[in-house]
Amino acid sequence: MSGFIRSRVIAIGLVATALLVVGCAPSIRGDTYQRGQTMRAQSVELGVVESLRPVQIEGRQSGAGAATGAVIGGLGGSQVGGGSRAHVAGAVVGAIVGGAIGNAVERDATKANGVEITVRLDSGRMLAVVQEGSFDEFRPGDRIRVLSDGYTTRVSR
Repeated sequence: MSGFIRSRVIAIGLVATALLVVGCAPSIRGDTYQRGQTMRAQSVELGVVESLRPVQIEGRQSGAGAATGAVIGGLGGSQVGGGSRAHVAGAVVGAIVGGAIGNAVERDATKANGVEITVRLDSGRMLAVVQEGSFDEFRPGDRIRVLSDGYTTRVSR
């Protein structure tokens, strides 16, 4: 296999890997549990939704996007120019630019819409919980449950 074809095959493999990693990001919805959260006791408090506010949940940055972008950019940049120094310079610049682009792509691909739910508990205490989901899942006045295991708190019906 020629160097050109080999570098393209590697680049395609890295893009596929990055998409797989981004696609496997865990959900932070109120109705979704990660495997490690099962079989764990949670305290439950009842309350009423006071208000809702749509929020944007920042995307994750595992580094996979930056690494993949750097490799692809480096491979692409190394094809530039006509001498070994030009190839090296192109690879370095390509890796830097590719890493920055890959990081931004991963961050944007993993950001999510969420909602900040302000709740008045039956005890009178107020709290706010942010979770992934749509703004229309709850309405002010809805009777809800607040579940907490000491690390994760979620609102559900």
